[in-house]
Amino acid sequence: MLVNPYGEDPLRLAVHLVNSPPAEPAALREICLAAGVVLERPVDQRDLVQTAWMLEAWQRVVDAPEPDLRAQILNALLAESATYPSLTNHNGQGWHLHYREADLALWQILRTMVYVGTALHFATRGIHRLGRCSAVGCRRIYADFSRPGTQRYCSPSCANRDAVRRHRNRLDSVRIAGSGG
Repeated sequence: MLVNPYGEDPLRLAVHLVNSPPAEPAALREICLAAGVVLERPVDQRDLVQTAWMLEAWQRVVDAPEPDLRAQILNALLAESATYPSLTNHNGQGWHLHYREADLALWQILRTMVYVGTALHFATRGIHRLGRCSAVGCRRIYADFSRPGTQRYCSPSCANRDAVRRHRNRLDSVRIAGSGG
């Protein structure tokens, strides 16, 4: 089965922006450029503030406990931000689809990219493949791009830390049971 990778880059960008939010417009600009986002105008404070707001709304999708609720929230966000797909070759990048109007601010472009990317991720990989890290005390987000679709942690270090914690809890349980008490 061929998996549509269109949603992967915007989703990785969203996860990065939520887990490591930029503190100033220049940092947002650099993160977006590194992710391959074409910047059509200068990045300003409004882009930074509105991007944070947009990502806060997106986190409601991440935190929704039921697939139907995830879809309902995401569909409402898509209705606010996406438009009919259009074929474009702006900036000589080659023909590709846009799900947004032309001449938007960066935060509006990011909003559409993230929301459409999330919808494509859910449709092609599974609606369960986005969540919060399962490690105790960690609230970071992950997007699961793994083949088996079983990711539960934001990073290998969180997975390892949680495995050590579980192992120590089992050893403590065995010691308590062995001591009779």
